[in-house]
Amino acid sequence: MASRSAVINVMIRAADKASRGLKRDFGEVENLQVSRKGPADFVSAADLRAEEILRQELHRARPDYALLMEESGAHPGQPTSDRRWIVDPLDGTTNFLHGLPHFAVSIALTEREQVIAAVVYDPIKEDLFYAEKGVGAYLNDRRIRVSGRSRLDGSLLATGIPFKGRGDENHFLEELDHAMRHTAGVRRWGTASLDLAYVAAGRYEGFWERDLSPWDVAAGILLVREAGGYVTGIDGSPVRLEGRSILAANDRVHARLVELLSVARASGAAA
Repeated sequence: MASRSAVINVMIRAADKASRGLKRDFGEVENLQVSRKGPADFVSAADLRAEEILRQELHRARPDYALLMEESGAHPGQPTSDRRWIVDPLDGTTNFLHGLPHFAVSIALTEREQVIAAVVYDPIKEDLFYAEKGVGAYLNDRRIRVSGRSRLDGSLLATGIPFKGRGDENHFLEELDHAMRHTAGVRRWGTASLDLAYVAAGRYEGFWERDLSPWDVAAGILLVREAGGYVTGIDGSPVRLEGRSILAANDRVHARLVELLSVARASGAAA
């Protein structure tokens, strides 16, 4: 079994405790037709309950640290600390609401805006991904690495599709068209934290998406890097937590994906 640090154990305990309620609520979501609650109210309550559990557990363990949480926003820490938790209590809310068993709790710890520890937990599949800077990435205590595939035509990618007026649909369709024509396939599961974890575990060769928030990607960034992969903006620029776009891939196809998506953007601009 891999040796876990104290901070990783804190994160895992918090994720596990919050996930118990999510699993219970997920069972109710699957039977909403007999529930007296509306689906939107139900899933909002599930989000908020999970987030409050995470806030309490993380604050109890490390009261000096600041927090950034999807639902309740920023919670200041002590001036003497430069560490901050970044938390998504339920990544994949739409999947959760529709009874699709693909969602996760995501927790990252940053120090001076650099991610130093990460946990992504899928409570339905019981997949626990975690990483610590300089220590490696793990899935259920087994060391993981990005895939070794080097050819785009053998690569499986993941992405996020713009929805409900968000993002540039035409721009995305150009990228998707190029990706479909040059790779083994593209998947869209709607949970960015797990997409990044799957790149780290070698299940996907790459993942790209725009219009994301820090809590969507913070933990996944470290997972991919500690598994030997590269993470940048879609144009290949250094990735930032507030950067809104991300491209993660194994070390062999990352540069080719930057080029492929660049060609797609140029093609769309010329159209």
